[in-house]
Amino acid sequence: MRADPRVLRLGAAVTTIVLALVLVTGSVWLLAVQAVVFALGVAGRSPYRMLFKSPPKKTEDARPPRFAQAVGLVFAVAGLIGFVTGITPLALGATAAALLAAFLNAAFGFCLGCEMYLMIRRLLPAATMEVHQ
Repeated sequence: MRADPRVLRLGAAVTTIVLALVLVTGSVWLLAVQAVVFALGVAGRSPYRMLFKSPPKKTEDARPPRFAQAVGLVFAVAGLIGFVTGITPLALGATAAALLAAFLNAAFGFCLGCEMYLMIRRLLPAATMEVHQ
C-alpha cells in the first residue's frame, strides 16, 4: 500500500494545532477526536485524503506512517486516560509527546514514528536470528 505525502504532511500540521489546543484548553473531547483521526490513519483512511483531488506525483510506503499513527493513537489514548482519571502528568505528558512528534513532521518533514518503524524493522531480523541460533 502507498501513501500520499501531501496528506501525511497536512495531517501532521492539523494534528500539531489540535494537540496544542488540547494542551491549552484541556479539552478531552478534542483529544478524543484526534484519537479517532489517529485510528483512521492506522486503517489507511485519513480524513484529509478527500482534500486532494489530483493524484500525488510521488507516493511512499504506507507502513511507516501507519505505524506512526498507531504510536500517536497510543499517546492520545494515554492522554485521554490521564484526563479522565485526573492524572494530570499523564494527560499532559502523553499529549505533549504526541504534539512534539506531530510538530517535527509538520515543520521539518521528520516523522519520528516512521523512523521508529524503520529502526524496529532493522532490529527484528537480527533479534529473530539470535533466537533461532
